[in-house]
This record gives sequence, structure tokens and C-alpha cells, in this order.
Amino acid sequence: MRRFWYAAFFAICAEGLMAQAVREDGKPPLASTKGETELAITRIALFSSGVGFFERSGAVSGAASIALPFNAGVIDDALKSLAVTDPASASIQVNYPSESTLARTLRSLSVDLTENPDIAGILGSLRGVEVDVYAPILISGRIMGVERRFSTTGGIGGDEPYLSLFTQSGVKTVALKDMSGFSFKDEKINADVNRALDLIMASRATDTRILSITLSGENARGGEREVSLSYVIPAPVWKVSYRLDLSHDEPLLQGWAIVDNDSDMDWERVELSLVTGRPVSFIQRLYAPYHLSRPVLPLAIAGVAEASTYNSGWVEAPAASPAPQMNMKMAEESQMAEAADSAYALSAAPRAAVGAAAVQTVAAQSAGDLFEFTIRKPVTIARQQSAMLPLVEARIQAEKTLVFSGEKAMSRGIINPAISAELANITGMKLPAGPITVYDGGIYAGDALINFFPENEKRLISYGDDLSVTGSVTSAFSRNVASVQASQGVMIINRKQVYEKTYTINNASSEEKRLVIEHPITRGADIADGLQFDERTDSVYRFVRKLPAGGAISFAVKEETPIAERVTLAQMRLESFVSYASNNALPEAARTALRKAVELKRKADAAKTFLADCEKELARLANEQSRIRQNLTAAGSQTPQGQEYLKKLSDLDANIDEQNAMIQEAKTMAQSAQDEYDAYIAELSL
Repeated sequence: MRRFWYAAFFAICAEGLMAQAVREDGKPPLASTKGETELAITRIALFSSGVGFFERSGAVSGAASIALPFNAGVIDDALKSLAVTDPASASIQVNYPSESTLARTLRSLSVDLTENPDIAGILGSLRGVEVDVYAPILISGRIMGVERRFSTTGGIGGDEPYLSLFTQSGVKTVALKDMSGFSFKDEKINADVNRALDLIMASRATDTRILSITLSGENARGGEREVSLSYVIPAPVWKVSYRLDLSHDEPLLQGWAIVDNDSDMDWERVELSLVTGRPVSFIQRLYAPYHLSRPVLPLAIAGVAEASTYNSGWVEAPAASPAPQMNMKMAEESQMAEAADSAYALSAAPRAAVGAAAVQTVAAQSAGDLFEFTIRKPVTIARQQSAMLPLVEARIQAEKTLVFSGEKAMSRGIINPAISAELANITGMKLPAGPITVYDGGIYAGDALINFFPENEKRLISYGDDLSVTGSVTSAFSRNVASVQASQGVMIINRKQVYEKTYTINNASSEEKRLVIEHPITRGADIADGLQFDERTDSVYRFVRKLPAGGAISFAVKEETPIAERVTLAQMRLESFVSYASNNALPEAARTALRKAVELKRKADAAKTFLADCEKELARLANEQSRIRQNLTAAGSQTPQGQEYLKKLSDLDANIDEQNAMIQEAKTMAQSAQDEYDAYIAELSL
């Protein structure tokens, strides 16, 4: 079986990074139980989500106190996830200094150095304390206070601090600038000053927080016992890089994991697991003390009792008798035994069996929805150092191809397809995302990127452009009437919007090539003409074609979107009817039916217009009649003028009678025409 030319480098690095266990029985080194000690890190699992699972274990005897150091920035995660397993301790306690321990401790001392006070501030806060002052002669007395006085030195004035002392010979005042030193007579004050300085120095020297874990060990049966503890804290994301060799009939995939130890502790001979997946992870502030505000209630002082009334009650049916209960002592003993048994089972239970590995240096297995790579031999990585560890080496299915992107061609014009490979993950592993360096023909061919690659899936990678192949895409759009339906006065026009893209690709090389055309999916549209795609994603259809040597192909993809237009015929205006009836896009039968509807619509509209004209003429005659009557009243009926008005009124009455008869006839005609039109529309069926 052929391998990469760098396979020897792979093996050398693997052996160099993996160390053997130091104890002959294969167990981690013993933890010393003299005083407070640290357990060695024996197992680490790094997650691709930016956290790490750390397990410490070792052997202890009897009662033990274990020191667990953490950086202050990760103490919240440690408190959230810390788990301790000891089969011999029924009582386990974890102690640690709270966030405000330093400030509170300093304030509790007789000399408060929390605000970084000057000498005047320190002495002024210790009124009544006995001191020996050298100014430069020795002056002993009790501090009365520090005051500031204006003084001039070298022509420059300013406030100067002065110390007032009550001595056996009275009150004496000493300028602080004249003091060469002082000391407290009270040894407790001197001890507090020394302790405060130690605390301040320790806080500056380190940013470490120590969790002290106390194991009671009262159930120990003599000899050593294995104890372990684990926690989850932030850790650098482990990275992966691949090498893909396409030079042979059976392509080879090689993967390396890049691991960073950015902590202040060496990882010595640890069992290292690298886990892919995305578990939920968050930070909760558990280290800092948290105080809740409480309401202030009035004092509960006895007063005048209030009158109360009570409703009558009823007796419920007796409840079922409870199951017999163990007495308190038996229950406590049972719980302690169960706790001890479960702790022992957790400590002594063997880990899940590891499946067969693709390479001898790594064991891979599923962990729920995650996938775990475990380095077979212990790993050593010094603090603030990084290492590249072999992750996978396996045969993989790969087929060379070209990928032509329709989306890029539509935005850029003529483009070159991407030199690609279609990979099938037959390694049995869930491979994490990472870069791939591709080798072909015994030489570097390009770089590619791959997303998370589950087992038994296919994935395309591209690592270059094929300059011997060019292609472009043209677009066309049309909107056609597919059918017309009419029933119960409603016409439905079904149209199809057709999106057509034609791919033209030329191959100038003398080699036939496999081509994958990625056609962007038009949302809401379906492929037309029965065309079948070879593969699809959420955004593209993929069509596989053969590109002949020195030739070209033209490939068209049509997509259709159906559109339905709903029209209520009875509410249409004549102009709309005429537009639909003259639209050549509609079928002939539909246009013929609509033309007849246009004729009936015109007839009904004409009858309505004639009726409106008749009613308008009747209104004019009525207005004229009213005007003449007013004139007749003014002229009088016995006058010659009045006689003429009487004759005109008689003629108008005759005209009004004729107009009323004409209106009745027009109404009949209009109603008949409208009924004929409505009946045709209602019975129209296409």
C-alpha cells in the first residue's frame, strides 16, 4: 500500500509526541498526601467549541487535602463543572478564597493598606497608638493626629504634614520631613503590617486561585486508593489540517490535529482526546459573592387583634395509607452506602471500549452526537507550547471533476470552472472542518477548504481554476398563458413564468473532463421539461455532464413558476373585457367567448345609457314646467300672457307623458339586456 512521501515524518512526530507511562502498573504517579498537594493531569478532552475537559487522578492514603490551582479568569467555569470522585470519603469539602478576601482581610487589620495610603495617612489613622519616632533624636509617645501647616521652603510655600505626639513631657510636634524613621511598640500592629504586606505582595505575584479539596477518607480500608477530579474550563480550539494525495488509484487522506497548551502547567503523559461537535457552553458568575436586596418590614409589635369570621368546612375522604418508611437511622445508613457504592462504581468502572482506529496512533468513537479522537499513547506538551499530532490516515473515495458555478458566471461573465474533487467519507469518522493541501502527480496542486464532514457523505472541494476551459451563461424570461378557466362568473387565467438559462462551455484541452454544473435554484420555481438533476443543495441544482476533448457543450435549464389570475367577470369594465378578448396569448375559444361577452356588455351599457338620457330629459321637462307655473302665477291666468303660459303647460304635460312612457320602455330594454348579459356570464364555462 503506497503512502505519502512524508509518511515517515508522520510516524516520527507521532512517536516523539507520545510518551510511555512512568509507573510499571500503568497508573498515574502517586499524589503525595503530606500537606496540601496537587493531583497530576491524566486526561484531557479538547472540544471544538472552545472548552476543555481536564481530569486529574492519583493515589492517596487516609485523609487528604488536594490543592487545585486555577487562573482567576477561569474560576467560574471550574466552580460550575468541578466533580470529585473518592470511594472512601463520605464528606468532601471544597474551600477557596472569595473574590473580596484580600480587600476584606486588609481592612480587618489594625493597619489598613487597601487604598495605598501615604505615611501621613497611616499615622493619622492610628491615633492613640504608641510609637518611637526618630527626628533625628528618639521621641516616644502616643499619636494624637496628623495636621497640615503652611510652610515655606526655598521660597516655595505649601502644606506640610506634622505629627502630634503626647509624651511624658507634654505634646510635641514633629514635621514628617524631619523624621528618619518610626516604629510601633505594639507587636500586634507590627505583625498586622507584616501580614498586610505579605498579602499585597502575593496578590501582585500571581493571578492564581487555589481550590482546596478536603477528603475525609473515613471509609478507607488501609493502603492506597485512587481518587480523581475533573472540570471544564476554556481552552484554545484545537485545529485540524489535511493532506489529500490524488496521485494514485486509491486516494489517501491524512489529517493532523494542532493542539495548543496555553496554560501555565505542563501536560505530561496525558491521555488526550479531541472531540468534534458543538455542545452548549456558557459562563455563569459563581466565584464573586452575590447579595440580594431584601425588603424592610415593620416591627412585629403586638397590637389590637382583628375580628375574623370563618366559613364552614367539610371532611374529605381519607387518603391511601402511605408505604412503610425506614426509620431515620436506617435511611441515613442506606443513603451513605448507596453514595459510597456509586462513587466506587464511578471510580472503578471501565471506560467505554474504543472502536477500531483508522491509524494506529488514534482511536475514534462516537460520543452521542459528538465524535471523539483519542491519541493512543500518552502525550506530553510543555506549557505555552503547541504540537501537531497525527489524527487520521485512511483511504478515501475521490473523483476528479470540474465545477462550473452558474452564480459566478451570471455576475462575472466568462469564467473558468474550478478544479475539484468529489470526496466520499468512508473513513468511519466524523471529520472536522479544516484546510486541505492537495497533492497530485507527486507535486503540490492547491489548497482547499472543507466543512464538517460526517461519515458516508459526499463533499466537493475545489483547489484551483482550469484555464483550458471557459464558459458563460445566458438568461431568458417569458410569461405564457397555460390555460383559462371560467365558471360561475369567475375566470381564472393560469400563467407560467419561465426562467431559462443556457450554459455554453468550451474545452480547449485534449482531455475529456467530467463537469458538474451548479445551477442556482430559483425560489418558488420547479424544473421544467422533465429535466432531472443529479444532486441538489439548498441553493443549487447539480448536473453532471461529460465535456469532450477539444469540444464544447450547450446545456439549457428551464424553471417554471405558476401564477393564477382570478377575475370576477360581472365586475369587469368594458375596456378590460376588450383587452382580454383581443389578447392573442389567450386560447381562441376563450377569446371567442369573451368577444360575445363584450357584445352583450356593450348592449347592456347602451341600454343603460339610453335610459339615463330619457330620465335626464324628463327632469328637464319637469324643471321647465315648474318655471312656467311660477310665471303663470305672476302674470295671472286672465291676461294674454297667462293664456300663453296655460297653453305651454298643456304641451309640457303631453311631452312628460310621452317621456314617462319612453322611460318605462327603456327600463324594460335595459333590464332585459342586463339579464341577458348576467345569464351569459353566469353560464359561461371554459
